Amino acid sequence: MGSAPRTGPGRGWLLRLVIAFAFAQGAVSMARPAVSYRALALGADETAVGVIAGVYALLPLFVAVPLGRRTDHGRCAPLLPLGVLLISGGCALSGLVPSLPAMAAWSGVTGLGHLCFVIGAQSIVARQSAPDEQDRNFGHFTIGASLGQLIGPVAAGALISGQGGVLGRTSALALLVSAGVCAAALTSLWRIEHRREGGARSRADGKVPVRTILGARGVPAGILISMAVLSATDILTAYLPVVGEHRSIAPATVGLLLSLRAAATIACRLVMTPLLRLLGRRALLTTSCLLAGALCAGVALPVSVPVLAVMLAVLGFCLGVGQPLSMTTVVRAAPEGARSTALALRLTGNRLGQVAAPAAAGLIAGAVGVAAPFVLLGVGLLGAAGLGLRGDGRTEPAPAPPEGAPMPPEGAPAPPKSAPTPPEAGAVPAKWRGRAAGGRSHPPPAP
Repeated sequence: MGSAPRTGPGRGWLLRLVIAFAFAQGAVSMARPAVSYRALALGADETAVGVIAGVYALLPLFVAVPLGRRTDHGRCAPLLPLGVLLISGGCALSGLVPSLPAMAAWSGVTGLGHLCFVIGAQSIVARQSAPDEQDRNFGHFTIGASLGQLIGPVAAGALISGQGGVLGRTSALALLVSAGVCAAALTSLWRIEHRREGGARSRADGKVPVRTILGARGVPAGILISMAVLSATDILTAYLPVVGEHRSIAPATVGLLLSLRAAATIACRLVMTPLLRLLGRRALLTTSCLLAGALCAGVALPVSVPVLAVMLAVLGFCLGVGQPLSMTTVVRAAPEGARSTALALRLTGNRLGQVAAPAAAGLIAGAVGVAAPFVLLGVGLLGAAGLGLRGDGRTEPAPAPPEGAPMPPEGAPAPPKSAPTPPEAGAVPAKWRGRAAGGRSHPPPAP
């Protein structure tokens, strides 16, 4: 009776989490193009737009791992309302301040709020999902992000219009509205995290070193794939308005194009389970990254709006694979007592990509042309396809010790039942080292 309940996509906690995430991500997706348009109205060039987009991810780089450590040793839910408040404040003040440096600073606060929300939410999904439910639950969880990415750009495009001073006022209005949209997420943040007795017991033994987490097979590949996929989504959101300005595409049309991409991502995640059964994890991840890389490079071509719409729809479907599968890959590969920290490291990689990719995109756009960053994204996604091909492709979680076998603290031998340790060996088999003990590699003393 006291055990953690089984979870699934129809459970109330997951539905409420998806709704809250949709509001939070919708506000961010609405604010990102609005910030770009407001920066252009204040006199920013392509390079300055890239710098402001990069600052959004700069502050989270320094706090992701500490937040993950805190979540491993405590509750996840308090990070959710904190994230909502930071996002709302950052969006509102980005629309009120009159200078580019101040906009960049409040954009960083928005990014910090988004990080807090996502670390808390992903940790809840990882903690409350059975191993065979993780792909499905992470897929449904990321539908919240895709819903926000679907609605946010359309709302921003509907509110933003005009040029010069008018563009500055309408983009500021869009930022204020996005703050209100994010605040609505607070109405769904109740009874999301189940309290589990003894849940902190396995995490209280100590911190697993970051080096141990990064050394677990599958963690680096999951981080790099996620970085490439998110950088593509992020630069597409921030730079398609700039492409639209150069090609005389109206802001409302740009918003529809971005929402079409998000709708295709939702469609992908709704059919994720049958796709995994049909293709397998490795083939699905590799194929989606290859196609996404080719299509990202294709955005640089001066195609018509209908052709661009088709390309973005297929691109959105392909980009829908990487995020949920990389979450599951990292969670399964990480030591049990450090899964939130591993997810935080994945988010740190995401934010590093969000800092470096827009800055590089701004430099390239200023020197070569506004379409050039999309070629860079294509190259990054092709590299992610190679990582997916080299991945271990496991579908089962990392092995756990037999029931009743203690974790191997000092002085407590813990050989597996199926492979007893000979007296003269006095060592635990290699497959147990760094797995069952959360990264500890010392064997128990010989009898």
